[in-house]
Amino acid sequence: MNIHLNRHLPVKGTFNVRDLGGYATPSGETRWRRVLRADGLHRLDDEGMGALVAEGVTTVIDLRHPGELETQPNPFHANPAVRYHNVSLFDQLAPTPVPGQDILLELYKLALDNRQSAVAEVLTIIAEAPEGAVLFHCTAGKDRTGIVSALLLAVAGVEATLIVDDYALTGPMIAPMVEEIIAHAVARGADIEAFRPMLASEPATMLATIAHIETNYGSASAYLERIGMDVAAIERLRQRLVGDI
Repeated sequence: MNIHLNRHLPVKGTFNVRDLGGYATPSGETRWRRVLRADGLHRLDDEGMGALVAEGVTTVIDLRHPGELETQPNPFHANPAVRYHNVSLFDQLAPTPVPGQDILLELYKLALDNRQSAVAEVLTIIAEAPEGAVLFHCTAGKDRTGIVSALLLAVAGVEATLIVDDYALTGPMIAPMVEEIIAHAVARGADIEAFRPMLASEPATMLATIAHIETNYGSASAYLERIGMDVAAIERLRQRLVGDI
């Protein structure tokens, strides 16, 4: 696996488009250009959208909430080349900061435990998507996108250390856009010092998130069954990542 050449797709108007292919599983490797994770797509022009379509993207899933869509519209919403979906993953989630506590871990646990219908909807869209690559994204491509990526890779059989490595890649990818993210947070009235920890992508956070899934649900596949996905749908999800479809 060559991360520098293969994993990051340097598309103009984005910072953090990455392929989930090339990760080892018990049956080989996850397939390239099946599933992509990304940051916000609102900066894309026709050239940028065309580049993603040329990479095989046929489905786009926007995980942002309505306020984000209003201020930073997704250009794929009106692009007939793809099927566009919006599923707000973090609606009404606001963990209370506690000194010494990992605020992102608390956010991820809240999402996994309290936004299960939305998680199931996103993963069902991926499982049922037409031929071509599925791209899902949020704003930085870190938190909402990170949860979905972790579940997908775990279902495919990718070991936890590689899932953690994939999560941690976001840090250097989003470095050029951090000030923009902070500016938008200020515009929303956020306390900057309280907000800065939300920009992290520490390996320990994802490792603890995986532990939360395993401790409380048994496994990623068991979690998906618990939130309403049937065995056939979970298998279709797995096949999208590792199969010959």
